[in-house]
Amino acid sequence: MGPVPELAERATACADRLRQADTVLLASHIDADGLTSAAIATTALERAGIPVETIFEKQLDEAAVARIAETDHETALFTDFGSGQLDIITEYADAFTPVVVDHHQPADAETAYHCNPLLVGLDGASELSGAGAAYTLARALEPEGGDNRDLAALAVVGAVGDMQGGVDGLTGANEGIVEEGQAAGVLTEGTDLAMYGRQTRPLPKLLEYASDVRIPGITGNEAGAIGFLAELDADLRADGEWKRWVDLTDSERQTVASALLKRAVASGVSADQVDSLIGTTYTLVDEPVGSELRDVSEFSTLLNATARYDRADVGLAVCLGERDEPLDQARTLLRNHRKNLSEGIELVTSEGVTVEEHVQWFDAGTRIRETIVGIVAGMALGSSGVRRDRPIIAFAAVEDADDRDGDDDESELKVSARSPHSLVRQGLDLSAVMREAAQSVGGDGGGHDVAAGATIPAAERDAFVAAVDELVADQLG
Repeated sequence: MGPVPELAERATACADRLRQADTVLLASHIDADGLTSAAIATTALERAGIPVETIFEKQLDEAAVARIAETDHETALFTDFGSGQLDIITEYADAFTPVVVDHHQPADAETAYHCNPLLVGLDGASELSGAGAAYTLARALEPEGGDNRDLAALAVVGAVGDMQGGVDGLTGANEGIVEEGQAAGVLTEGTDLAMYGRQTRPLPKLLEYASDVRIPGITGNEAGAIGFLAELDADLRADGEWKRWVDLTDSERQTVASALLKRAVASGVSADQVDSLIGTTYTLVDEPVGSELRDVSEFSTLLNATARYDRADVGLAVCLGERDEPLDQARTLLRNHRKNLSEGIELVTSEGVTVEEHVQWFDAGTRIRETIVGIVAGMALGSSGVRRDRPIIAFAAVEDADDRDGDDDESELKVSARSPHSLVRQGLDLSAVMREAAQSVGGDGGGHDVAAGATIPAAERDAFVAAVDELVADQLG
C-alpha cells in the first residue's frame, strides 16, 4: 500500500515468510473484522499458491495457542488478533513460526514477522482495522502480474464493522484502501442518509429503528414513522407496499431527507446530531441492489450474525463469494441476531446499570450471549437509563467455562468495555484499563482505546470493577 510504506515493509517481510511455508494455518477472530481479515488473507494465500487451512477462535488464550501448536503446520498466521497475545505465542516458537497481522495493542514481546499499524504510528482503533492490515499483507502477496485490489471491498467491510467509520467516513490508512477499491471498480463512496438498512428495510422501519440520532415522534415509533411519511408529497409506495430507500428516485430521497432534517430541527435535536443524519456511505457495486451485501454496514452486521453464533464457516463462505445456501443460512442467523440484540438492549434498559464514580456496569450472566454482550453495551450507551458521560462495562458468563466440579469460583466472566469517543479524546484508553485491571485479578485483557475486553475469574468481578474505576479516574485525571 503506497500511503503507508513502513507498514508495507512489514507486510512484505510477513509475505516472504509465508511463501517459504509448505502449508499455513490461519487463525482469526470471530467478529466482522476477523471474518473479513481471514477471507482477505485466505484469498491472497490461495492466489499465491500457498496451501492454507483457516480456523476461528473466540479468544486467543493459552489453550487456543496450545491447540495450534499441536497441528502439523510449521507456520501460523494470526489475523485480527495475536499482537496482544505475543507473550503467549512466543512461548510456542519451537512448535511453529508465528506471523501476526493485527491492529490491537501489542503485548510486551516481539516476533520477527509482525504487521500492525500501531508499530508505525497509525491508530489501530480508527485508522486501520484488522482487515486493513490483512489487505496490506494481500498486496504484498500479489504474484507477478497479480492484483489483489479487489479485496479492498472486504477491507472496508471490516473497518466499518469495527466501528472505524463515522458520519465523515473512514480516515487514515483506511482512506487509501477506499481509493484502491474505487480504482479497482469494486467500491463506491458517496453521501447519503446515514441510517442502517437503506438497502433492505421498508421506509417506516428504516426510520423507526434508526437510533444513532433520536427524532421524537419517529424513532422507536412505528405509527409516528408511518404518519411522517404519509404526509410527504412523494410516491413512497409500490403495489401497496412501502418502498425501501434504495428504491427511491433522487427526487424522492431529497424530499424525505429534507423533511426529516426539518422535523429533527423542529423537535429540538441538536445541530451536530442533525448534521450527522447525512454522512459518507460505501457501496459494493458487484452485489445486487437491495441485498444486505451491497451496503458495507449491512454486510458487516450479517457477518457478526454468523461467527458470533458458532458459524464462522458460513460467514467466511459468504466473504469468499459463495451465495445460495451460505447466504440463506447467514440471513437466518441475522434474524436471530437482531432478536437477541433487541432483547439484550431491553434487558439493560429495563434493569438499568450500576453507576460507580467513574464507570457504569451490568452483569448479564447467561441472559446475553458472551459473543454479543459488547455489541449490546455499545448500543446501550446513551439509551434510557444509561449515561453517556462514562464508560460502560458489561459482564457475561463464559459459555465454555471450566466448572465441572460445580464450583462457581472456578467459572469465568467475559468482560466487554465501550467508551464514548469524547472520553478517549480526553485520554481514556480502555485497552490499558482492561489489561491492567484483569491482570490484577488473575485474568487478561486488551483491545482498543474506545473498545476493549477481558476474561476474569467470576469471583473477582467486584474487585475488577473497583480496579477499573480507579484506573479510569487516573487516566482522566
